[in-house]
Amino acid sequence: MGPIAGALFRSQSRLSSLSAAATRYGYFSFSSSGSPLSPHSPDAARHFHDWRSPISHRAVVRSSAVVADRFERLFATEAARNSYEGILTPLAKPGGGEFGKYYSLPALGDPRIDRLPYSIRILLESAIRNCDEFQVLGKDVEKIIDWEKSAPKQVEIPFKPARVLLQDFTGVPAVVDLTCMRDAMNMLGSDSNKINPLVPVDLVIDHSVQVDVARSENAVQANMELEFQRNKERFAFLKWGSNAFNNMLVVPPGSGIVHQVNLEYLARVVFNNGGILYPDSVVGTDSHTTMIDGLGVAGWGVGGIEAEAAMLGQPMSMVLPGVVGFKLSGKLKNGVTATDLVLTVTQTLRKHGVVGKFVEFYGEGMSQLPLADRATIANMSPEYGATMGFFPVDHVTLQYLKLTGRSDETVAMIEAYLRANNLFVDYNQTQVDRVYSSYLELNLAEVEPCISGPKRPHDRVPLKEMKEDWQSCLDNKLGFKGFAIPKESQKKVVDFTFKGEPTQIKHGDVVIAAITSCTNTSNPSVMLGAALVAKKACELGLEVKPWIKTSLAPGSGVVTKYLEKSGLQKYLNQLGFNIVGYGCTTCIGNSGDIDESVASAITQNDIVAAAVLSGNRNFEGRVHPHTRANYLASPPLVVAYALAGTVNIDFNKDPIGTSRDGKKVFFQDIWPSNEEIANVVQSSVLPDMFRTTYEAITAGNPMWNQLEVSPSTLYSWDPSSTYIHEPPYFKGMTMSAPGPHPVKDAYCLLSFGDSITTDHISPAGSIHKDSPAAKYLLERGVERKDFNSYGSRRGNDEVMARGTFANIRLINKLLKGEVGPQTIHIPSGEKLSVFDAAMKYKSDGHDTIVLAGAEYGSGSSRDWAAKGPMLLGVKAVIAKNFERIHRSNLVGMGIIPLCFKSGEDAESLGLTGHERFTIHLPASADEIKPGQDVSVTTDSGKSFTCTVRFDTEVELAYYNHGGILPFVIRNLSTAD
Repeated sequence: MGPIAGALFRSQSRLSSLSAAATRYGYFSFSSSGSPLSPHSPDAARHFHDWRSPISHRAVVRSSAVVADRFERLFATEAARNSYEGILTPLAKPGGGEFGKYYSLPALGDPRIDRLPYSIRILLESAIRNCDEFQVLGKDVEKIIDWEKSAPKQVEIPFKPARVLLQDFTGVPAVVDLTCMRDAMNMLGSDSNKINPLVPVDLVIDHSVQVDVARSENAVQANMELEFQRNKERFAFLKWGSNAFNNMLVVPPGSGIVHQVNLEYLARVVFNNGGILYPDSVVGTDSHTTMIDGLGVAGWGVGGIEAEAAMLGQPMSMVLPGVVGFKLSGKLKNGVTATDLVLTVTQTLRKHGVVGKFVEFYGEGMSQLPLADRATIANMSPEYGATMGFFPVDHVTLQYLKLTGRSDETVAMIEAYLRANNLFVDYNQTQVDRVYSSYLELNLAEVEPCISGPKRPHDRVPLKEMKEDWQSCLDNKLGFKGFAIPKESQKKVVDFTFKGEPTQIKHGDVVIAAITSCTNTSNPSVMLGAALVAKKACELGLEVKPWIKTSLAPGSGVVTKYLEKSGLQKYLNQLGFNIVGYGCTTCIGNSGDIDESVASAITQNDIVAAAVLSGNRNFEGRVHPHTRANYLASPPLVVAYALAGTVNIDFNKDPIGTSRDGKKVFFQDIWPSNEEIANVVQSSVLPDMFRTTYEAITAGNPMWNQLEVSPSTLYSWDPSSTYIHEPPYFKGMTMSAPGPHPVKDAYCLLSFGDSITTDHISPAGSIHKDSPAAKYLLERGVERKDFNSYGSRRGNDEVMARGTFANIRLINKLLKGEVGPQTIHIPSGEKLSVFDAAMKYKSDGHDTIVLAGAEYGSGSSRDWAAKGPMLLGVKAVIAKNFERIHRSNLVGMGIIPLCFKSGEDAESLGLTGHERFTIHLPASADEIKPGQDVSVTTDSGKSFTCTVRFDTEVELAYYNHGGILPFVIRNLSTAD
């Protein structure tokens, strides 16, 4: 009997004994002897620490009956033994002994596995290791093995990640939810300690630092002091959470950017947990969690609510993805950076269409691609739309692990395990052809210098065409590539005074130049390349205009160490690129204020000012309210554009400036060669820098260490707090699932076109002085200077509900061309803020829906972009299509995602948004099928058919319970 047949036979045997088990046992978990096990006994503690323990369960029967719940719990207990224990294999150490045991894929003896993409093999290993015939079934394993045939059928599989990653903007609401879930468990008479992470949770505080102080040697300390002044309550809450919850590590402020810290320090690549070896995998509450895919660790972004369920032992339900094979050949030309490459890849994949898919890179070009370049490409997976951009582990990965201070023994274990389990790529050996869903190829030698913008990451512009492209953007009608500036106004020059000195500004002038974001600050080549540009510019006597806000925010302390060792930081300082802090800063909108004189010149004269940043997002309104044009560029190009002072320049022809001896200086005069950069990287980036930086990473700093927190495992909510507030999600909750909510005669709250991002739905940046959120804060004694940002106040549902659809660049079709966070209250015809209109609908007992175009919810994996609409009373979103994470978040909050049929949208159907909408879903969740068609009718007589985007049975279970968190609470409450 083969391993697969044996596993199926054992699962059938256990199924036949289930009824007998149900009469014998009444406990959730059992010791190895089969005796009942209390969740708090020593044996249970070890069982829970195992991280693979089936502590909670997936709904296969959508019923809330106590008998069914108990039956499922007993099934989980009886089935806990792994169906594939026969392939558990020891991994020998070269010098004797063993590293541990692992579930061997080669031992299955199935030739189909050799043809699987490496990314799918990761899913397969996880399914085999967790196969308990309850949360993960033998048939799930077979689906993955048969990926070549099953993936096109959109089949559902469960996935249990090895760990969860958070940053503070998304981490605070996650900890708020877990805290509130403990209160709900108490309310239902259950054990609140069941709300504890069962897998490692790493939370890095990196999203709170703002660039208040720039161009100063004291900027780091000054910005950190302001960060703590604004966020002391949030930080204390997170520090409390790290003590109150098990398995939670909080990395204090000032340590670095979450994804760079993950890459350089947190990633295990291979876990050795209790003697069981398995691949590292991670889901994170930030869409750029994908950066870790460059290290061969399967990781992607999920919504906060989905991550919370994963922490609590729920397997993630996902559609088995297709995999695009992306073959790389050749080598980058001299002068071309990793940023140029990633912007090219982003545009290529966006055109190909990879939403909901994995992208796996392979080919001879991989040996020429450093790990840091791979991480840059993987980081921008959300921008090209893929779930992952995966680079399997090879010799380049191992070299990077050694460079970043991982021990020789750890690297040896990683290599031995991955080779033994056919998860390692050795380009010195003949490669077995793997099967992919579709294929792409890129010759690296064809990549040319470029930037992207002015409003979307995938709108790549070759550097040589930038001046021409800028001119067309001024001419074009308002849109992603247009500002609609009249011809007679395009050459307008505005005089203003900056700190007593007369100066000028015109369209395209750069007012923010920021070296920011883990996308690039994790890459020594582009960081040291920027420093070499600064050195050459300083030696020629070039300067940056004093009113351009320049900043440098490294993703870890390692960057500072190698910039100082190279002797190049002083040149960056000389141009105003002083280090301002260790966090995301400008990339997420924490760019701080620009000088009031500059801001006034822009706003009073309708100037299209520009920001150039080494980030991954450039949606309008995200970087800064006053920069309508925002371009993504490599760090060296950020320095070059800061020196030029404008994006209206052809670097091939136009001078950047004038040297101190009066000669014109051109781009090629300051641009370093690849050889120059490689030499300084080789001499300046050393393993000890990583070791010393990360040995002290959890030690914190004096301000963090002085925060005093309660030792209680239950939180004492302060009703007067404007940062941390008890949300209303579980008010009045009972043990019975509420079932589907009928949507009848709903009004349209907002009507959108294409590409509405999560930044539009729930902005992270500054709180506008005239907004409902500002009014709420002012009424509670918060001064305007202390508003902080929406992102920093995500622990307060009152602020965030008022901040929903509060982006100042929001374009709502109901306003007929007017831009701003307002809408029309249909019954009265009043123009109101979106929040006020929503509250008026709710008080009158009316449901609301949202109409949208394509790519609804693209951008950051922002759970408040689903929580906010839910609190506003939105019951459904009807769009042409959805971004993957946002659709999942909507389901998780009980909002129905619906897609227009292909070729149809609100405009083609003649919908004005003034209709009332009824969605004809079955009244019972049992009668709803994933992906079924439903009829939508209106009071105007128009009707149309939509596809319900509940993609799996598990998502229907969440909807039946009113969301994923109530579902988890009800299940854990009955698991006694």
